[in-house]
Amino acid sequence: MLANTRMFDLTDVGYVKRITLGSRHPENFETDDQLDAANDLLNRCLGDYPRGRLIGIEKSFRLLGYGENIVVLQWTCYHVGFPWKPTWLE
Repeated sequence: MLANTRMFDLTDVGYVKRITLGSRHPENFETDDQLDAANDLLNRCLGDYPRGRLIGIEKSFRLLGYGENIVVLQWTCYHVGFPWKPTWLE
């Protein structure tokens, strides 16, 4: 049996961190290092103390036409809720 069987309640959330993975701006594509850093931050938010909870996900895209070509920009924003702001986020 799990040690912490208390249900998660949104009233427990005192701080929300928004983490975006993907490219949002056509003139400023995310590099692999930036994507890896955002992914590492998301994993840390969900694994370290205080452990964050995923409270929302936004998925978006943008179609851009360059001449005869169409480019699709996709990104996902994760909203991670914490009971308080972690000191390691400052």
